[in-house]
Amino acid sequence: MSMSSLPGSALHGASYPSDWVLRWAQAWRDRDGVTALDLACGSGRHLRLLAGEGVAVTGVDRDAAALATLTTLAGLSDRLELIEADIEQGPWPLADRVFDVVLVTNYLWRPLLPRVVEAVAPGGWLIYETFTDGQQTVGRPANPDFLLTPGELLTAAAGLRVIAYEDGFIEAEPSNAGGGAVNGRYVQRVAAVRGNRPADATPPGVYPRYRLR
Repeated sequence: MSMSSLPGSALHGASYPSDWVLRWAQAWRDRDGVTALDLACGSGRHLRLLAGEGVAVTGVDRDAAALATLTTLAGLSDRLELIEADIEQGPWPLADRVFDVVLVTNYLWRPLLPRVVEAVAPGGWLIYETFTDGQQTVGRPANPDFLLTPGELLTAAAGLRVIAYEDGFIEAEPSNAGGGAVNGRYVQRVAAVRGNRPADATPPGVYPRYRLR
């Protein structure tokens, strides 16, 4: 099983990248030497996106078969680091490594939330989206252990600068990947940034432009 089948997560749905992830592409576009972590990467819909745009991506999942399919991606394998690890039952496999983009979608394992935030490098982004309380009324997951409570991602991201946060219901919509549909779902999602490295500190009176649209 991939992490998309683990208790802490739900099926990824459409293979097309999340609209929330695409909205914050400024996190990696027009930046040199960007590194990214895709936690619980599953079949690699976001790994493919990021590696295809020149990002060096580390994907973590416990499904060896799913990871094996990613090692042969034409022209992208040199940008991929794939780590097979059961992060719910085993140790954190990344030690103290940090990344310019830390990406989590459709996955929640509360004991790891501090680790996830700590993995965001100075000047880096956390892009997180998963299901929230209410999802049990429309589909999976239904276990409250794997559903965010109101404001939980804001609490988890304390210490980062929150650029955007949403908590609500997304209506059912056609799949962007073609065929079928994405079910309506209750989600909570955050995009947040850690302060810049001292060497890159923004001069007084100069403000970074985190584009909202």
